[in-house]
Amino acid sequence: MRDKNLRQRVLIGLIVGAAILLAICVGGLFCAEAAKTSDFTRKNLPPCLTYPFGTDWLGRDMLARTLRGISLSILLGIFAAAVSACIALLLGIAAATLGRTADAVITFVIDLLLGIPHILLLILISVALGKGFAGVAWGVALTHWPSLARLIRAEVMQLKESPYIQIARKLGKTNWYVARKHMLPHLLPQFLTGLVLLFPHAILHEASVTFLGFGLSSEQPAIGIILSESMKYLVTGKWWLALFPGAALVMVVVLFYAAGENVRKLTDPASVHE
Repeated sequence: MRDKNLRQRVLIGLIVGAAILLAICVGGLFCAEAAKTSDFTRKNLPPCLTYPFGTDWLGRDMLARTLRGISLSILLGIFAAAVSACIALLLGIAAATLGRTADAVITFVIDLLLGIPHILLLILISVALGKGFAGVAWGVALTHWPSLARLIRAEVMQLKESPYIQIARKLGKTNWYVARKHMLPHLLPQFLTGLVLLFPHAILHEASVTFLGFGLSSEQPAIGIILSESMKYLVTGKWWLALFPGAALVMVVVLFYAAGENVRKLTDPASVHE
């Protein structure tokens, strides 16, 4: 009964976190126009009942801009994490099942990418692909898979020594059959957990690249743009321009980390006793 209650609490926590993130995305969609609307009669207003997050130097509602920026980051993170996790799964399985040559090549690529400063590689790919939403999304997707691929490869290497996989190979089953029927079910918990935990990394790196000026365009109310523009106004006492967007970014990252931990507990029955 205790284990059942623990799993129920984990599931409830996962649902609540997902609902909050979904509400942020929906709110960001409805705030698209409000985030761009300027009104000089209300510029530089501190937080109040009408504008809970205050307004900026152009009279734009910071709550609308923050919701829009966070929703853009979440959408980019979903795309980048999904692509990156799929790359990691395919290459991790391929490295462990297609022979020594494939393993050596894929391992070399993983070590090479892990040896390059992450933010530098992300900036180079983003600039090469034209920056903007597409450039940053592909840049994040193509740079976040090596760690998960290494983890999946190590798991597959252990699974290869399992008796039932050895028997399947002796019965003449192909690598694709063994991977699909016997390995993928065991890799699902690691894959799902890694997929969810890639979201906060993708969001933070998108904000970092945009903050440095190599990401989303200044016309888009991205969190990186908002924080970058607010830096010059902090010395004038307009603290709300950076505080609320930064706190919202931290909250979203924490929610994704909590969701990843809850997914791990739900897919790994032994961890629910922790």
